[in-house]
Amino acid sequence: MNIDWLGHSCFLFTNQDGLKVLTDPFNEKVGYPMPHIETDIVTVSHHHADHNYVQVLRGNPQVVDGEGAYNISGLPIQGTPTFHDAVQGAKRGKNTLFSFEMDGLRIAHMGDLGHLLTPDQLTDIGHVDIACIPVGGFYTIDAEQAYHVVQQLNPKIVLPMHYKLDETISLPIDGIDHFLERFANVKNSKTLDITLASLPQTQQVVVLELFSIE
Repeated sequence: MNIDWLGHSCFLFTNQDGLKVLTDPFNEKVGYPMPHIETDIVTVSHHHADHNYVQVLRGNPQVVDGEGAYNISGLPIQGTPTFHDAVQGAKRGKNTLFSFEMDGLRIAHMGDLGHLLTPDQLTDIGHVDIACIPVGGFYTIDAEQAYHVVQQLNPKIVLPMHYKLDETISLPIDGIDHFLERFANVKNSKTLDITLASLPQTQQVVVLELFSIE
């Protein structure tokens, strides 16, 4: 499986057969180049324009939106209901955490998670190999809370997202340093090619470079 980061909470997962899953496409106001690409499946964690801008995508992808069990193109996807804040959605509403398996690896994408996970949510999510976790705070969990979510899920690979990359990003969120300082094993990579056999033995945070959209 190959994983690219397109900015914000948007990742492109491509399995060995070429099936593509894209998460949380965003609009132009975020500050990254918009993801004008083709995908087979797109997940939408919640309906804010920096996470649900599916109209920017090429082709006609299947949209997965909301909690529940899905099977799209033979790919099982589980949507776990969570909240966008720490007060049961009273400030920012609901958020869906999506988990799915590609090439034998189980991925969990947190969306705009605003709280630590409950025992019921952890049971619903199950085992996780790769976790995409917001770390920038303000709208989501912050660096310290994200660290605790990592402890809850115990994935082998952590992919930070939803942080301020540079000053071109207009959102009032934090950078990545406060999250990274909590980990000893941090790797920077242009892209991530990963298989079940190549999973690291010890937990690793992988900071992906921004994918170049042509």
